[in-house]
Amino acid sequence: MELLAAIVGLEALHRPCKVVLHSDSRYVVDAISKGWATRWRHNGWMRNKKDAAVNPDLWQRLLDACEQHSVEFRWVRGHSGNADNELCDQLARAAAESSDLLPDPGYGINH
Repeated sequence: MELLAAIVGLEALHRPCKVVLHSDSRYVVDAISKGWATRWRHNGWMRNKKDAAVNPDLWQRLLDACEQHSVEFRWVRGHSGNADNELCDQLARAAAESSDLLPDPGYGINH
């Protein structure tokens, strides 16, 4: 959910922007900031010699979206009273429980 939130947020921007993206997902923040996702893409979406990266379709979208902007990823502790993070959690839960939730066309794709 955090990965898709970052993607949709960046894809909603209609011109190149300087963005500071806050996320409570260390996985998302580290995958971009530490270059993991770029390395996975370079290695054919493999995390190492035997393990495929999970959600390569989403990581590709995030990398593409990041290339359109100047993006700095910052980690924020979840469920710690950060008002913006708490609001995002509420919105995510409401969307997940919605009856008009769209299917993920890439669900189940590894490569």
